[in-house]
Amino acid sequence: MDLKAVVASLSEIERKTLLCIDATPKAAEGLAAACGLNIDSVRRACSWLSEKGLAKTEEVKETKIVLTKEGEGAFTYGLAERRMLNMLSEKGKMGFKELQQAGNFTQQEFNIALGINKRRAFVAIFRGTRPEIGLSEVGKDFIKGKSEEEEAIAEIAQSGGTQKGQALQALKERGLAEEKEDVQRLVSITPEGGQARRIKEFSGQRHYNILNPVPPMYIGKKQPYIQFLNIIRRKLTELGFKEMEAPLIVHEFYNFDVLFQPQNHPARTWTDTYQLKNPSRGTLHDKKAVNAVKAAHETGGVSASCGWRYNWLEEIASKLMPTAHGTAHSARQLTKGVEMPGKYFAIARCFRPDVLDATHLIEFNQTEGFIAGEDLNFTHLLGVLEQFAREIAGAKEVKFLPDYYPFTEPSVQLSAKHPSLGWVELGGAGMFRPEILENLGIKGQAIAWGIGVDRLAMFKLGIKDIRYLFSDDLDWLRRTPLVKG
Repeated sequence: MDLKAVVASLSEIERKTLLCIDATPKAAEGLAAACGLNIDSVRRACSWLSEKGLAKTEEVKETKIVLTKEGEGAFTYGLAERRMLNMLSEKGKMGFKELQQAGNFTQQEFNIALGINKRRAFVAIFRGTRPEIGLSEVGKDFIKGKSEEEEAIAEIAQSGGTQKGQALQALKERGLAEEKEDVQRLVSITPEGGQARRIKEFSGQRHYNILNPVPPMYIGKKQPYIQFLNIIRRKLTELGFKEMEAPLIVHEFYNFDVLFQPQNHPARTWTDTYQLKNPSRGTLHDKKAVNAVKAAHETGGVSASCGWRYNWLEEIASKLMPTAHGTAHSARQLTKGVEMPGKYFAIARCFRPDVLDATHLIEFNQTEGFIAGEDLNFTHLLGVLEQFAREIAGAKEVKFLPDYYPFTEPSVQLSAKHPSLGWVELGGAGMFRPEILENLGIKGQAIAWGIGVDRLAMFKLGIKDIRYLFSDDLDWLRRTPLVKG
């Protein structure tokens, strides 16, 4: 053992404690007073000194006698037999019931007290018109004395032990006392500890090695994906966008019909969407919007379109479903009316039957939004999408591909290059069709997008598997740095 190195590492409380211990084992409680330290500091110091070989700690087991809860009550208020004697001394002879009630004895206490006092000839039973209990001459002589049980219970309460064997046994049988094993830790100095105190450096300063490794510390922080969503919400709000309501359950009317998607479209079947089983339908209260959408589907309504030319049914539109895409919330906003110009967004939870893999989930999030104005065109839309991919996701390479959606024309797909997965589709976008806007009384144009915000987060957080966004892997959650806006 390099004693000089060990001494150099000692803390202040270790030094003070080591000066107070010697070859005689002592308890921490006694050392605390001698060292001028609190008990917890001494216990810690003794533990550290033992680990370093400067002190020796041994456990000594001792059986103590302690009072039970009932015994503590007997010590405070007196044993039942003493309370009975005091009551009779104060009031004289009393009937059985009268004495039990006046002394507030339980039936068991009364029986024990009467039995003990009769056995010791402290009370006598007087027969008259009714049996009565009174003090005997022996009892009157004893009233100022103490029984062995009373002396024993006082000794236990004060020092935790008694030498009175029979009295102790009587208290244990009555459930007033019990044996309890107590483990005491005693500390003594080792030869190395004695040598350490004689080393010149013992009274010097503690040395620290700042190059030693330290355990990692994990600060409290929000879940990384939640941080990312909050940053998107803040950025869009700062850009003047208004957040739309995004309920989990919507009518098919908003998910499909307002968006000019015909009721026989394959995307409305069970293979592409979920439907609510109970309740299966809801009420469409906005009859003006219902009639406008019905006209758009059947004849084109007030637009130049000829519609889909089929018999549109409100019964189908009133079906309830978990939101299949965030554009359903844009549809709800369009039926309520929009400001011109106006900017709207939602961070929406969406549900679709799909095959789980590194880039697909059954339950996922979308950042949905649209901008309405008089002079918007497709170039404006491409600029907004590129800004999303580069500034929010941190994508380096972005490309656009032609696409088709029933509710936008022209339409486009936004893709970005992931460092591990290659080109990944981030979302779709386009310009809302006239059949939607004109039949809802909206003049002008609207550019709209629905972006898989989960995939944006994959780029920002540098992960290869989309499922990790919802992971409970503590190691990943701790290692992931704070998400910066």
